[in-house]
Amino acid sequence: MSGALAALAGRLAAGPGLGGKRDVAAAVAALGIGGDSAVPVGDDCAAIPAAGGGWDLLACEGMIEGFVAAMPWFAGWSAVMVNLSDVAAMGGRPVAVVNALWATGPAEAAPVLEGMRAASAAYGVPMVGGHANLRAGSGQLAVAVLGRAERLLTSFDAAPGDALVMAVDLRGRWHDPHPFWDAASEAPGERLGADLALLAEVAEAGLAHAAKDISQGGVIGTAAMFCECSGVGLTIALDAVPAPEAAEEERWLAAFPSYGYLLATEAGAVEALTARFAARGIAAARIGSFDDTGVLAVARDGGRAAVRDLGAEPLIGCARRAPIDA
Repeated sequence: MSGALAALAGRLAAGPGLGGKRDVAAAVAALGIGGDSAVPVGDDCAAIPAAGGGWDLLACEGMIEGFVAAMPWFAGWSAVMVNLSDVAAMGGRPVAVVNALWATGPAEAAPVLEGMRAASAAYGVPMVGGHANLRAGSGQLAVAVLGRAERLLTSFDAAPGDALVMAVDLRGRWHDPHPFWDAASEAPGERLGADLALLAEVAEAGLAHAAKDISQGGVIGTAAMFCECSGVGLTIALDAVPAPEAAEEERWLAAFPSYGYLLATEAGAVEALTARFAARGIAAARIGSFDDTGVLAVARDGGRAAVRDLGAEPLIGCARRAPIDA
């Protein structure tokens, strides 16, 4: 193992995106919920069995206060976008959106509301209500989305021997100086909805059985949560990771893309799975393999360096449970 690879693994392990995920563990413990709850916690959405078959999905995301203050329109857009991405990551299709907004006045609320309205229109998912307080001491924003899945992709069903595929839309730009890769806010609406629907199509075709959307913490943070939920290890081949041209590697590995997913599939399904994304201009490639070690690692040129041992040091407190009958 080279010193450079070990140093990179150490920086990734200490990064703010990965560290921020530890906040989840405190909430999970305080609420007495987790991977063995009646509705398992640790996935991108709550998945609730529907009376007529299939699954009702419920996702909720709060925006970082500084983000809302610095980029209010994009925060409103992103609040809708990330929830729709969570529904897609579970193999679902979104049904409707609600929001909760706090602002110091109507003028401060306006760009946030405009961003949410624009995203709702672009993705074709209606905003059906919510809560507004325009006399608050500071700005805060949360959005929730209801969705529906016929066949689930979960965070709990990756298994040793599975291939890890990354799918990401590289047709975007950085929102400097933030770690956001925006491939959505200027994209055609008809493309956005069809691209999201790919995940439901993949689930229903049986081309993948587990997935997570790449969220705050980037590829590395998302992979760590994936490993913890499924009770597996994973080695990521760094040179196989799809990336924008000239992107700085460490920044990209921690970036929050507007369209990015990690999927677990059988080795024999990799070609068909990646072809689904490639047909829509989305970069997709096998970037690693799951194992039974419980360790997330990165590899290059025959060397391998551990980022985190999720078996010894859990991140979000959501233990692996028996697979869902998806």
